[in-house]
Amino acid sequence: MNSRYYLLSIITFVWQSCQPTSSHNSYLDQELPGITPKLFASSIVNTDDIEINAVFNASFDELFFTRIIDGSFVIHHSELMDGNWTAPQPIQMYADQEAGSVAIDPSITQDGNTMYFLGINPEDRSNNSYPDIYRSQKIEGQWQIASKVEYPISTEEYAESYPVVVADGSLYFESDRPGGFGKRDIYRAQYLGDGKFDTPVNIGPEVNSEETARSTYVSPDESFLIIANTSTEEKGFDVSFKVQDKWQALASVNFEEPLNQEWVYCCPYMSPDGEYFFFSRRYSDPPKSGWKGVTKGEVYWVNADVIFDLKRK
Repeated sequence: MNSRYYLLSIITFVWQSCQPTSSHNSYLDQELPGITPKLFASSIVNTDDIEINAVFNASFDELFFTRIIDGSFVIHHSELMDGNWTAPQPIQMYADQEAGSVAIDPSITQDGNTMYFLGINPEDRSNNSYPDIYRSQKIEGQWQIASKVEYPISTEEYAESYPVVVADGSLYFESDRPGGFGKRDIYRAQYLGDGKFDTPVNIGPEVNSEETARSTYVSPDESFLIIANTSTEEKGFDVSFKVQDKWQALASVNFEEPLNQEWVYCCPYMSPDGEYFFFSRRYSDPPKSGWKGVTKGEVYWVNADVIFDLKRK
């Protein structure tokens, strides 16, 4: 072989090997959205069942979302293997797989090996107990049976929900424990290592209010957070950016089209590359029957400019 041709072949091979994976492949080969929200992965994530809260791990090779099956909230996942995404499969989080339970709102550590989620195990659900924060470890490629995160995160007397793990392993979550500004506030607990957390600290009145907080997302670097809007009668989401280590006043996220006022919007999430904003919405019949009357849940995504344009204004 001509030495010049051989050298060019090597250079071409190396250049192609260094190119990033197709962005479409990172998102289950879906057509990317613009500034108008669209359903994410119809027939894969969104089906005739009730689905909510899609999230990826940081390396974009595992997707998680929750599907309601026979009254149980079950976390499913799909993995990128040999260039293809596997069909979504349920993850068993409790030893009694057949009993009614709740596993919802997953949040994944940066290394992809620990998942936090809002959980109610079968025994607690039969006793109408409050939700707690659970943790599952991925060992040798398999997600293990989850265990409750110990005090001071989970408590027996109060509800804990919407966990979000950030880059240093610290945990944001919501709780109705005493000392808050409203019915349910957002707290931050510093990670101490070895699965332990420091005393949770309320993140302040700029974000927390007299209204009940709902669905929270915090960026891994803690530079911004997104919550479901509870400060006005409008549906949708609010965002707060952190400036000089202080959360700023909430600003409303405006989509290109009006939001359907008959649906509840929840589960905000930003893709690890910061390119797309994911959210869910659910419909209950009658409208104020909550999760007991839910008949449909859907996952949407939209270009993240709807979030970051607020920071540029």
